[in-house]
Amino acid sequence: MLLGAQLRRLREGAGVTRDDAGYHIRASGSKISRMELGRVSFKERDVTDLLEFYGVGDLAEREKLVQLTREANATPWYQKFQDVVPDWFHVFVGLEEAAQLIRVYEVQFVPGLLQTEEYARAVILQGAPGLDPDEVERRVALRMGRQKLLTREHPPRYWVIMDEAALRRPMGGRDVHVGQIERLIDLVGEPNITIQVMPFRYGGHAAEGGAFTIMRFPETDLPDVVYMEYLTGAHYIDKPEEVERYAAVMERLSVAGTSPDRTREILTGMLKDI
Repeated sequence: MLLGAQLRRLREGAGVTRDDAGYHIRASGSKISRMELGRVSFKERDVTDLLEFYGVGDLAEREKLVQLTREANATPWYQKFQDVVPDWFHVFVGLEEAAQLIRVYEVQFVPGLLQTEEYARAVILQGAPGLDPDEVERRVALRMGRQKLLTREHPPRYWVIMDEAALRRPMGGRDVHVGQIERLIDLVGEPNITIQVMPFRYGGHAAEGGAFTIMRFPETDLPDVVYMEYLTGAHYIDKPEEVERYAAVMERLSVAGTSPDRTREILTGMLKDI
């Protein structure tokens, strides 16, 4: 996506049409459009040909974009789990890895990046009770692997607002539930993690459409992306006017939810009730 956005910027700056760019690399205008949207892979030769066609003479800039091409074509760590999760979810994992800020509103479960292994297993089995045990364990391993981005050298900021129902629902039984709440209590002090609770007592609130995630990226060329999952797929929204509506809802939720400073106290109280 980043490489495609930069190629689009360079093409438009050079006054080149998509059709002309496509013809230059023995392709079509629609192929250029898919490249610029990050929906197809990139051949290094095509990128270097386009950079020359667009008049990019700065050797440092050319090398940066060629290196970005190599990175875009590299096999990500989560590719080995392609057989147990659908393609639309692999897109999400890639965006999650690239994000600088991830804001989540969750209704039913503790978000995957904060789940314990036992809780994750219970959630996966709840959604697919007849799943082969080996596949269950591979899905759990993928979820645990995703969590490493929160402890890497330059982690994203992860801001979660959870409905009280997600915290009180005893997934996997009492012991698993207790372990999950204790895990959240441990995470409260992490500098890159913010956890808020949307309490029952608040009543109705802004997020009547259900759970969603907003991801922001460090590159200014990339738009924010809203992710919403449903039973057989997911929606990815990047139109600015639509993203703004979700961002406004997230802001209202963060104001209506309990203060992050009170989260540990709230979770400790819930622990006593289990």
